[in-house]
Amino acid sequence: MLFGICNLSIVPIRAEESDKSEMISQVLFGEHFKIIEKQKNWSKIRLAFDNFEGFIDNKQYLEITEDFYNKISKEMPTYSGEILDFVTNQQNQLTTIAIGSQLPSFNDGHLLLGTQSYSYENAIFSGKNTKNEILKTAFTYLNAPFLWGGKTPFGIDCSGFTQMVYKLSGYNLLRNAKDQATQGEVLSFIEESEPGDLAFFDNEEGEIIHVGIILNDYNIIHAHGKVRIDTLDHSGIFNADLQKHTHKLRVIKKMI
Repeated sequence: MLFGICNLSIVPIRAEESDKSEMISQVLFGEHFKIIEKQKNWSKIRLAFDNFEGFIDNKQYLEITEDFYNKISKEMPTYSGEILDFVTNQQNQLTTIAIGSQLPSFNDGHLLLGTQSYSYENAIFSGKNTKNEILKTAFTYLNAPFLWGGKTPFGIDCSGFTQMVYKLSGYNLLRNAKDQATQGEVLSFIEESEPGDLAFFDNEEGEIIHVGIILNDYNIIHAHGKVRIDTLDHSGIFNADLQKHTHKLRVIKKMI
């Protein structure tokens, strides 16, 4: 088994071994993974954070030892807290990083990617936060454009949004909405929900296809065209701009 870590700002995860293949997620700087199949130009990986699998370009990551992989897997994770920032390597070269990028072995402004050392001096997220802090983090992504497979304020999808907000608050959600819906505690009614809980929505076939974070006063923040705030009722999401319901409510879940 081989192991890797992302040393670039953002690396697309593809459904197949091609630059033309659908982007199904992203690897952010500092995220580590197992390499479960290595080919000439592409590797199939499994992210340590959520076990999500897909293909990335072999030119877009560093191989690390199993010992280092295990070491950072056991650490309390630390994440960059600025929407856009940079780390500096030993050659004084800059690498841009987005909010939620991981800072492995972070200590006193320094981090490691295998044998490579970097410095980072700004805000960080570490440890578990309250639901109020979850909401503050969610607003960081407000008006971010929708991007299928995206995980940053420069492009994000609905489940990437909820995953990243919870990740920055110290909690692990799975990557896709239908998988996130298998986590947490089911609530019977909207009235039982609290700000910070998740609402899931399905299509006509009953498949869960959308998720958002419940706010105060029966509002919801979610990624639909952009990260936006709409009204939540027993039927689903009501979009005031369109004057209609856009998503049908399936279930509400308490995650923490």
